[in-house]
Amino acid sequence: MGMAGVMSGVMHAPLTGVFLIAELTGGYDLFLPLMIVAVSSYLTIIVFEPHSIYSMRLAKKGELLTHHKDKAVLTLMKMENVVEKDFVTVHPEMDLGELVKAISTSHRNVFPVTDKNGVLLGIVLLDDIRNIMFRQELYHRFTVNKLMTSVPARLFDTDSMEQVMKTFDDTKAWNLPVVDRDGRYLGFVSKSKIFNSYRQVLVHFSED
Repeated sequence: MGMAGVMSGVMHAPLTGVFLIAELTGGYDLFLPLMIVAVSSYLTIIVFEPHSIYSMRLAKKGELLTHHKDKAVLTLMKMENVVEKDFVTVHPEMDLGELVKAISTSHRNVFPVTDKNGVLLGIVLLDDIRNIMFRQELYHRFTVNKLMTSVPARLFDTDSMEQVMKTFDDTKAWNLPVVDRDGRYLGFVSKSKIFNSYRQVLVHFSED
């Protein structure tokens, strides 16, 4: 009966534990005690560990498909497919005049600020400088270092999509920068990009 309990708990499969042990030992007259032990073991372990030994590693990596459709779709989405890189980067020592030139080459309203090593320092928002960007007498008075703001959060390129969505929910942001483990800027992820990717994956997921 102990073997049935162990198998039921480790594999999250009480029926497998009951029938396999009964078959191996020929103890079919112990079916009721085996069922009690196996079910008790399963109900106990499921409270502390929701995944079996077979699915535990995938669950920790965020790669386990479940019957929860939203989570399953997020599992199929990859960070590299939602990162947008067509943002113009600026540097903290640039003056307002140089910043305006950089802005004129971009269709974005967010400008990541990086140091010489590519580490993200902050961002410049177009809305924050709109009232001074056409005043040429100020072009040499302000630098990007004085105009930039901090970001509400940073996403890592190794984050799962479930972690990404949680960060968006926590910060209420629409765009968030992506960095590597050394803090180097890689791009931005936007909610609209995630939603578009989600819809595409959901269509394929539903068809399958």
